[in-house]
Amino acid sequence: MFFERSSSLELNAAPDHERRRLVLALRKVSHWYGDGESRKQVLFDMDLDVASGEIVMLMGPSGCGKTTLLTLAGALRSVQQGSVSFCGREMAGASTPVQLETRRQIGFIFQAHNLHNSLTAIQNVRASLEVHGPSELKNWRARCEETLARVGLADKFDSYPEKLSGGQKLRVAVARALVAQPRLVLADEATAALDRRSGRDVTELLRKLAREQGSAVLMVTHDNRILDIADRIVEMEDGRILSSLP
Repeated sequence: MFFERSSSLELNAAPDHERRRLVLALRKVSHWYGDGESRKQVLFDMDLDVASGEIVMLMGPSGCGKTTLLTLAGALRSVQQGSVSFCGREMAGASTPVQLETRRQIGFIFQAHNLHNSLTAIQNVRASLEVHGPSELKNWRARCEETLARVGLADKFDSYPEKLSGGQKLRVAVARALVAQPRLVLADEATAALDRRSGRDVTELLRKLAREQGSAVLMVTHDNRILDIADRIVEMEDGRILSSLP
């Protein structure tokens, strides 16, 4: 069963978030690519909070730094300047083992889904549990079946990706991201290739399941059709946050 996870760091920002726990906190985060004369700054003094059960959508033109921010939030890239705190644990200067452990507590959903074509739907979801070690594989089939059923794929356990529609593949990706009950879910343009109905259905489903288990969700999107599902919309441009609106 899904359950709410908590962290030790209280959220003290907006009043409507007071009863939630702060999962992700960025403070004065800046980032550069390249070296020497070719060095280019892509993020400038970024501040961002995401709380448990909260859906935050990150918008902005291509090349404004959204994906870079997402990779920093997911401990996929080292922090160069500023603070990135995950459930109270500082990622700036964190060792490789700490970064790996942090990634195990994060669910990732990408536009391309990144499903293994040689694995069935249930095997793809099981792969998310394997990185946590043998203890997480106890009763793995029941856990994976329950999660797939909750995303509407109870009849697709043994289907390979080539037999699934785009929307169904994304549902498998959502199940894979959520089966280990992560404290944070990061999604990068996950609905871009879907039609209006499918994109909205999957996003509403992600919100429902994330809130049931207390996960925070940070989603990069250009899809104006799903913005009303967000608790907060953060607008970026040229590596800076322009606004953060409920």
